[in-house]
Amino acid sequence: MSSLRSSGVTGAGLGFRREFLSDLENEVPPVIDFFEVSLENWMDIDGRLGRIFRDFTERYTFVAHGLSLSLGGSAPLDVDFLRRMKNFLDQHQFAFYTEHLSFCSDEGHLYDLYPIPFTEESVQYVANRIRLAQDILERPIAIENAAYYVKPPLADMNELTFINAVLEEADCVFHLDVNNVYVNSINHGYDPYLFLQGLPGARIVYGHIAGHETDSSGALVDTHGQKVIDPVWKLLALAYESFGVFPTLLERDLNIPPLAELLTEVEQIAALQDFYNRDLIGGLLKTDNGGYAAELKLRFRAAQ
Repeated sequence: MSSLRSSGVTGAGLGFRREFLSDLENEVPPVIDFFEVSLENWMDIDGRLGRIFRDFTERYTFVAHGLSLSLGGSAPLDVDFLRRMKNFLDQHQFAFYTEHLSFCSDEGHLYDLYPIPFTEESVQYVANRIRLAQDILERPIAIENAAYYVKPPLADMNELTFINAVLEEADCVFHLDVNNVYVNSINHGYDPYLFLQGLPGARIVYGHIAGHETDSSGALVDTHGQKVIDPVWKLLALAYESFGVFPTLLERDLNIPPLAELLTEVEQIAALQDFYNRDLIGGLLKTDNGGYAAELKLRFRAAQ
């Protein structure tokens, strides 16, 4: 299995957004251990903005997150795009690259992420594409569990079995999106705690946490447009308790508040990581963050 454990990424992160550039150019808050960008939004940026971006990637740790590789798509992988991506990843020395376990293209770009049929045939197909992409990029890809809103047709296994099978067949590492576990569990009626504990913990190298919204039908939608809710924090606590602490990023892509407001959630990630890094299960931390971490722990216990 490829490993990113030695990638140098640790702690709590935040998406690198143009809205925050003026604040970040003045000072990067110490609670932010790394940044993440969507490759497609930055690959072709040059001029002054490109120079600013290069200055940040030279001074801080960055993770690349993909939106359009379409690992489950029917069209051949875009080799030219992968080669351009490799050059960009090399140029900015990204710590690693992650992509969704989904498809987003057919005979054109679909501008959304769609679920792959949960079948043995799909397992083999997607695993082959992951291996090919990794060979071209000359680096491992951390595969992320995606939110989905319609159950894939023709399924002969459930989502959890499918994820595990793809990761095993491709022998790749896993990017755990905790909010997607929660959203899918509500929309598709499964226990998120049991689902989480069925994931391959040894393959988890990276995590996302985010907020979501409820549409008019009552379904949850992974918009990254609201604060993280308590049940999702509790799932993150369970992930750290079950698998150990892994670098975790706060996603926020809609209804963007001031940077200072987002930092409170990044600090919550850091507090939870501090709690589990100290491995004082059931105790109180004698630190400034200990009260919050201990409270989260007690609330998580009560929810079980």
